[in-house]
Amino acid sequence: MSKYDFRPYVPSPDYPRVANLGRDPYEHAHKMAANPHVQKLLLEPWAALYERPFVGVTTDGNPVKGLYSRRPNGAPLEAMTSAAAQLLTLLSPEQRKALLFPIGAPDWRRWNNTEIYFYQYGLRLEELSETARDGVLAVVQASLSSSGYEKTRDVMRLNLFLGELLGNTKVFGEFSYNFSIFGSPSTTEPWGWQLMGHHLALNCVVIDGQLVLSPTFMGAEPNFADTGPFAHVHLFQDEENRGLALIRALSPDQQRQAIVNRSILGKDQPPGRWHPADHLHLGGARQDNRIIPHEGIDAAAFSSDQRRRLLDLIAAFVDPMPPGPLKARMDEIEHHLAETHFCWIGGTGEHSPFYYRIQSPVVMIEFDHHSGVYLTNQQPEKFHVHTLVRTPNGNDYGIDLLRLHYEHAHK
Repeated sequence: MSKYDFRPYVPSPDYPRVANLGRDPYEHAHKMAANPHVQKLLLEPWAALYERPFVGVTTDGNPVKGLYSRRPNGAPLEAMTSAAAQLLTLLSPEQRKALLFPIGAPDWRRWNNTEIYFYQYGLRLEELSETARDGVLAVVQASLSSSGYEKTRDVMRLNLFLGELLGNTKVFGEFSYNFSIFGSPSTTEPWGWQLMGHHLALNCVVIDGQLVLSPTFMGAEPNFADTGPFAHVHLFQDEENRGLALIRALSPDQQRQAIVNRSILGKDQPPGRWHPADHLHLGGARQDNRIIPHEGIDAAAFSSDQRRRLLDLIAAFVDPMPPGPLKARMDEIEHHLAETHFCWIGGTGEHSPFYYRIQSPVVMIEFDHHSGVYLTNQQPEKFHVHTLVRTPNGNDYGIDLLRLHYEHAHK
C-alpha cells in the first residue's frame, strides 16, 4: 500500500462520526456544543485560555524583549487596501457590520481549525453572493504570494473533497470558512484580516508598512485528491520531504540529540505531551500564551550544509508571504539561526509518520502527521497533516508591533 493511500480508511455512512454529523454547519455546531466530551476537551479549556491576557508563546513564560521593530518590509499595502475597499462596496450595511472589528479586538484569538462552527463571527463565505465571495478572496490574494494563495485555496478545495468522501458537503465545503477584517483598511494605519475554518487559519496584519502573517494553521485530511477536479492537488510535500532530508542529513550523534522519541503514538509520550485533538503539535487554537521549552538539537552545531537544509525547510512554511515580507522574514529567522532548535518525534523512513518542531526567538514551526478524525485510521498516517507557524515572544497577530506603533504615535 502506498504511504499516501487513504482509500482503505474512507468510512461507511454508518460510521459513528459520519452518521452523527449535522445536516448543516449550524446543526453540527449545536450537536457538538451539547456533547459533554467536546465541552471538556475543547470548549471549556478554550474559554479559559481566551480570558487570559495575551503574552505570546515563550520558552519560560517571560517574553524576550526587543526582538521586533517598526520597519517596513515591502507589504503590498496598495493592493491590499484597494481590494478591501472594493469588498466593502459589495456588502450590505449588515454584512459590513459583521465583517469589521477594531484592530485590537480580542476576536483575533478566537480562531480554531475544526470544522465545527462554534464561533460565528465575521462573514461565512458560503453564505455570500459569488461576487462578494470573490471580493473576499481578492483581499486574501492581494496579501499573499501567488503560491501562498493557491495553497490556501487548495486547503479549501481539499475540504470539499473530504466532504464528498463523507457525503456531507454542507459541513465540509470549499467555502465553509469565515472572514473578518480588523481595523479600517488603510495604507497608513494598522489593519488586517483573518480567514479561518477547517484545517485553515490565517491571521494577516499590516503595521507601519510591515506585514505579519502569524499565527497560521494549514492542514488537510486527506492531503491530496485522487479523483475529480482537484486530482492535481497534493499538499505539504515540501514540508514533509525537506523535513526528512534534514533529519537524515544529521550525523548519528546529532540524530540522538534531535530525536526526542522514536514513536509518534500518543501512548508512548510523556504525560501531558499528547492531546486527543491536537496530538503532538503545541501551538494550535488558544495556545497564544503556551510555554514551550526548547527540545532537540541546537542549530548552532549544524554544518553549513545542515544550516542550508534548515533554511530551505523553513522557507516552505513562510512561502505564503509576498516577496518583500518573505525576504524580511527569512532574514529575521536567519539572524537568529544560532538560537534555533530542531526536534523530531517518530521514525525517519519513507512510510513513517512523524512530528517536528523548529523553534527560535522569532519563529515556531510545527509539522504533525495525524490519525484519522473522519477517515478511520486509528494511528497517524502521512495523508493527514497539520502545520503551524507562530511568531513567539509577543508578535503573533502583530501585537508587539502594534504596541510599538502606539508608543511612537504618543511620543
